[in-house]
Amino acid sequence: MSTLRKIVTGVSAAAAVVGCTFVTAPPAAADGKWCNHSVCIETYDIGTYLGRVEVSVTNTNQPNRISARVWTTNGWSANLKTEDVAKFRTYRDQAYPQRHFPAGTRLCAEGFRGGSSVGLPCVTITN
Repeated sequence: MSTLRKIVTGVSAAAAVVGCTFVTAPPAAADGKWCNHSVCIETYDIGTYLGRVEVSVTNTNQPNRISARVWTTNGWSANLKTEDVAKFRTYRDQAYPQRHFPAGTRLCAEGFRGGSSVGLPCVTITN
């Protein structure tokens, strides 16, 4: 996969809340890894099919309660587990959409550390 395809297409939660205009990278095929701040989305499929989506949240030097959620702009969503994580440990969980999405669908994930949002990566699924 080219480096360009792995360019982060995420937006910060603050920009989303205040409705800021932002520039995103070009759309990407379903397989790859995209990060925003402490949160990453990783997919393992090609084209518009998503079988598994992995979300990771990097923790700080303090133990924290971490959780995540993942969704698409066409209505699919999943809340991931909540886990108490030791310092410097990365939280990981998977969701299994197991279906095709229309080209142009946005896939997003948001991670929470101690109840606060710590990243919101999004990527556009293409053929």
